[in-house]
Amino acid sequence: MLRYNVRGENIEVTQAIREYVEKKVGKIEKYFNDVPEANAHVNLKTYSDKTAKVEVTVPLPYVVLRAEETSPDLYGSVDLVVDKLERQMRKYKTKINRKNRRSQGVDAPQPVDSDLWADLNIEGDEEELSASIVRTKRLSLKPMDAEEAVLQMDMLGHNFFIFEDADTNGTSIVYKRKDGKYGLIETD
Repeated sequence: MLRYNVRGENIEVTQAIREYVEKKVGKIEKYFNDVPEANAHVNLKTYSDKTAKVEVTVPLPYVVLRAEETSPDLYGSVDLVVDKLERQMRKYKTKINRKNRRSQGVDAPQPVDSDLWADLNIEGDEEELSASIVRTKRLSLKPMDAEEAVLQMDMLGHNFFIFEDADTNGTSIVYKRKDGKYGLIETD
């Protein structure tokens, strides 16, 4: 059962808006066999140029669903975000099913390329890299394998993802290379 935390910035969250958000975001529950106890964090923002941004984050035990959309209509933004979340769930279920088939010997796993540093997909020059730290995030790393970490990274729309490797119990990083493939950094 999803619990909803709906916040508004520059907008009052009326009962009608809250009910619409809960009804629409609740559509993702159909992708679960057992609907987990989770909080859906929904942030609604309106801007002076008459656009509305909707951000939804649903942290689950095995995956974090996150999407955001901006459009001229708040309700339209909600619909677009829900479409993204549904695509993420379908993609996640497909990859899990593929992983299960692979573990049963149907597909052979692909080796991970370890040519790390030259192919990091990070843009910017050295001057920008020496800039002061403007934001700090604290993470709780969840045990998973590299394939799950890549899935998580893609679903979040990031170009790297830090995780605890379930096999080695060490901290690892997967990243997207410039050629579109993935790399893995393992710590000792």
